[in-house]
Amino acid sequence: MEKLTMDSLLDVFGELFSDEVSIAISNTREYIYYRPSKRIDLKIKPGDPIKQGTIADKAFQSGQKVSEFIDRNVFGIPYHGMAVPYFDNDQIEGCVTAIYPALTEGKSVITVKSQDGWKPIPFHDVMFVEVRDRKTYVYSDEFAGTHNKALQEFEYILPREIFIRCHRSFIVNVHHIREIFPDTHSTFVLEMKNGATIPVSQSYSSYFRKLLGF
Repeated sequence: MEKLTMDSLLDVFGELFSDEVSIAISNTREYIYYRPSKRIDLKIKPGDPIKQGTIADKAFQSGQKVSEFIDRNVFGIPYHGMAVPYFDNDQIEGCVTAIYPALTEGKSVITVKSQDGWKPIPFHDVMFVEVRDRKTYVYSDEFAGTHNKALQEFEYILPREIFIRCHRSFIVNVHHIREIFPDTHSTFVLEMKNGATIPVSQSYSSYFRKLLGF
């Protein structure tokens, strides 16, 4: 009866997510629950071991939330994932993983709304993305426009090699950072090549430092 109760609880937990999102729950060794979505199915079965290179493996290695694109070499299907480890007495006990379809595979531009129409901006020209006044703004060196996607969705769209979430309101292209300045309470301020200044909040500062290696 205890197992049935736990299975029912996990199914209800899975229903909280969109039909486009697959949900996996694991301990530190193997998956204990998996609910595939209508859009993506990694064919995970309870009892399958945690593979090296998966988003869950990366969360265990870092000890914190990880959001990345994972290529097809791991499961045979590319996907975007977000994994959050859970703890008991400061020890990692397992991980909850949300698995999103790689909707932008093969795409290399963001098409933003301009005053007169729409303008495609290549990924490498995007300096940063900002959420402000309930709108998402995409900035390049010469242009700024709006987009209907939320900032969290851009975490899965933009290539992880050059784009970093540094604040609840900002994602930045590291190739467009001119300099990094320390700020109060272990935070930083980024000076971008166009002169804009962008904060790195405390919740993202250690992750930001680790990715940039300083």
